[in-house]
Amino acid sequence: MANTSIAPVDALALLPASELFGSVIEPLADSFEPSSIAVYVDIFSRLMERVVPSFSASHLASRYAELRVSRPLFEPSRVVVLSRVTLGADVAITSTFLAGALRRWPSASVVFAGSRKNFELFSGDSRISLLEVRYGRGSSMAERLETGLALGPLVADAGTLVLDPDSRLSQLGLLPLADVERTLFFESRGVGGDRDSLVELSKRFVLEALGVQAAPWIKPPAPEWVPPADVAVSFGVGENAAKRVSDVFEFELVQGLLDRGLSVLLDSGAPGTLEAERAAVLESKCRGALILWQGSFAPFAAAIGRSRLYVGYDSAGQHVAAACGVPRITVFNGHSGDRFVARWRPDGAGFSRVLFVSGNLMDDLWGAVESEIL
Repeated sequence: MANTSIAPVDALALLPASELFGSVIEPLADSFEPSSIAVYVDIFSRLMERVVPSFSASHLASRYAELRVSRPLFEPSRVVVLSRVTLGADVAITSTFLAGALRRWPSASVVFAGSRKNFELFSGDSRISLLEVRYGRGSSMAERLETGLALGPLVADAGTLVLDPDSRLSQLGLLPLADVERTLFFESRGVGGDRDSLVELSKRFVLEALGVQAAPWIKPPAPEWVPPADVAVSFGVGENAAKRVSDVFEFELVQGLLDRGLSVLLDSGAPGTLEAERAAVLESKCRGALILWQGSFAPFAAAIGRSRLYVGYDSAGQHVAAACGVPRITVFNGHSGDRFVARWRPDGAGFSRVLFVSGNLMDDLWGAVESEIL
């Protein structure tokens, strides 16, 4: 990343958004190194200045410095918790902020600002309402900033407190959605030791800032028609194909579970995606009690909560299992380093095993399965 910090902003501004975020911005965040924060602020504030002429890079950076240490003191009538955009991060981190808000301000209106898909993970709790925000991870930088700027007027009321868990909606705190005095910001990238998980860091922050204890949770609709299974499996990797191992690995995992007499519920992902195509191939090749889940993620999350074991890559499913205390086996691949794994490991009650791609991957996996549920 050494070259990134000195790359001319003009050159970065010419990159497609997917390359800018995927190769420059997100690696700065994923390093979880405090030194990368200053680089991120410098680069992104100047990019924002280019896209939105009314912005001043120096003012954005100054505001960010204030935001890092600000602790609002007023009693809000409304608390808006910003989504982290991805499902897994909303379970591991945002849900803790929601729980903290509900406990700290029981009389306030608590609002989840994010997509309806993510909100469904918590929609079973009538105390939380939705402020729908559609953030396109494949959109241009201008479109991403416009999404946040459109959110600003909706949280402008003096009685509204914004809880920002390092959300991409605020571009990790740089986009001024609300006054600093009405924003509680959790800079998740610059705190903690080498082995701390984001779950633990979020819990500590909520306890320190709000004075209440909170932990990850979900409460999706739990329809009885979601098929029960011994093992819930997901091979979803979001938009990061490097997290996958191989077709052979996925087949051997599913068929091995089936051969051990276990029923398997496999999330097929969104229709028309490569994940859905691969799930269909597995269904055609595997012998045994394999069920494909072809619906939305929230009901699948409910099914994870009722299963005896969850197995998958580093993705949302592992955090759901951890929040529900379900035994889980997570395979990490294509990660940026040990600190990334520590931050994103599925931290919660119950058995948890994190495995890495090596010559012993399958032996380690079956050892974990057999010791835990067979």
